[in-house]
Amino acid sequence: MSTIRFAPIEEQYLPEVLSIYNHYVEHTTVSFHTELLSLAQMRAQIMDVPAHYKSYVIIEEQDASVVSNAEPTPVIAGYILITPHKNKQAYDVTAEVTIYLKPGQTGKGLGGKSLTFLEQAGVASGFHVLIATVCTENANSIALFERYGYEKCAHFREVGYKFGRRLDIASYQKIIG
Repeated sequence: MSTIRFAPIEEQYLPEVLSIYNHYVEHTTVSFHTELLSLAQMRAQIMDVPAHYKSYVIIEEQDASVVSNAEPTPVIAGYILITPHKNKQAYDVTAEVTIYLKPGQTGKGLGGKSLTFLEQAGVASGFHVLIATVCTENANSIALFERYGYEKCAHFREVGYKFGRRLDIASYQKIIG
């Protein structure tokens, strides 16, 4: 049995967050980066944002006490972001949401729990709209956002190029407040 909790991303979590992200850069079209990020670049992306935009690690605590009287073992299962949608003041009521799960952590319901948490954090931070932008090859993410009431509001054709393919993105939005 395990429990899930969310903790603000701090310096100590950045190497694990970077490892998760770089996996997606190197192996998938989930990220449109084509070169691996450095720790400094990841730090800037996550830490150098206005205070009401939040980033969290997803911590799964495995309960080892059932088998032996050991303490729960925390595992970083992924991370989630609430970031600026655009860098203009009128957009301050809108945020972009992102979920990155560590390989091997998908299919456990973490995406839904993370999205619910992001929406609650978004309401608490005063956001009115959340937007998710997804590569259209990422059927699992699209299904997640649609299942949680996000509506497709934009489709941009062939705006990315990675792995020798032209890629589309779609944006999904949900009014939360």
